[in-house]
Order: sequence, then structure tokens, then C-alpha cells
Amino acid sequence: MSRVDTQVIGQPTRSLEIAKQVAIVIAASLFVALCARVTVPLPFTPVPLTLQNFGVLVVGLLLGSRRGFAALSLYLIEGACGLPVFSPAILGSGITHLLGPTGGFLMAYPLVAFTAGWIYEQSSKQSSKQSSKPGARRFLWAALSSTAAEIVLFAGGLSWLAVLTHSVSLAIKFGLYWFVFAEVIKVLMAAGVAARWQQRISPQR
Repeated sequence: MSRVDTQVIGQPTRSLEIAKQVAIVIAASLFVALCARVTVPLPFTPVPLTLQNFGVLVVGLLLGSRRGFAALSLYLIEGACGLPVFSPAILGSGITHLLGPTGGFLMAYPLVAFTAGWIYEQSSKQSSKQSSKPGARRFLWAALSSTAAEIVLFAGGLSWLAVLTHSVSLAIKFGLYWFVFAEVIKVLMAAGVAARWQQRISPQR
């Protein structure tokens, strides 16, 4: 087969792969939007309790750092354009929503997904060289990756709340105290999903 023929055959394959990756990124952004619909408003804080953060962690862990970052960047673009992808518990839409009390959390999402994905990618490379208790090791690293990502999330969210309220203590009161237990549950759930998924796609021999 000539070099020209190889290039002709390879072109559709490359285009198909690009289309596949784009579809995955779009689907991931819609998954986070779906998680955002599961929201519980809290009367003592302008920040609602939502499953949205769980979706961000899952996307980062399953898609990896680059695709996770792309998916959540797309998610923010969708919301900024007025699409109903953000939590319905917060009034406003589009840019107004991004400038509201949850804006810091939202704007941090791409970095949150990137952090979770990058750490988990590095740990997966190390775990693939080990053979003892691979499932437990995957879960542990997924949980640690998610915890690091949560630190990034709350750093962004609380910083923005501090700007809006002109008070660090109020920012912590509104954006942290009421969510610690729920975030621990989300971290464990996301870690379980990621560990199970990786086990399925790369079974140990």
C-alpha cells in the first residue's frame, strides 16, 4: 500500500476519533448539568446543597485532566450563554449567575476537574505497576484526588464569597460549615465510581 493510500485511510479514522472525543466532552458537560438539577436550597446560606460537585469530580476522574478541563470549560460557556445548566436554586442566569454567590465555585470547576484528573492519572500509572489490592489502591487514590480537587473548589468558592460579603468569616459560614459532611459523601461516591470504572476497563490479570 502506498503512502498516499495510507494517508487517505487514516484521515477518516482520525476524524472519527476527534468526533468521539468531542462527543464525550459534550456528554460530560451535560452530565454535570443534570447533577445540578439535584439541588436543595438552604435557608441559612445563599449557597445551595447540590449534586453538581459530585458530577465535576466524576468527570475529572473518569475523563482525566485535559478532557475534564475541557468539559467543565464547555459547561461554563453553556451557562454563560444562558442555557439552563446551572442550579435552578440560584436566581439569575448566564453571566449574572456566574457573578452570584456560587460564582467562585462555578469558575473553579475546570481547575477542580483538572486537579482530580491529573492526580488520579499519575496514581494510575503507579498502580498499574503494582499487583496487591489494586481495587483498594484505586479507591484510595481516587479519594485523595477528589479531596485535593475539593480544596481547589472551596478555595475558589470561599474567595469569591469573601469578596461579595467583605468578610472571610461570613464566607466560611455561608460556604463551608454546612457542606463538609455532604462533600465527604460526594468524595467517597466519586472515588467508588472511578475505582469501579477503572477496574472494568483495565481488569487485573
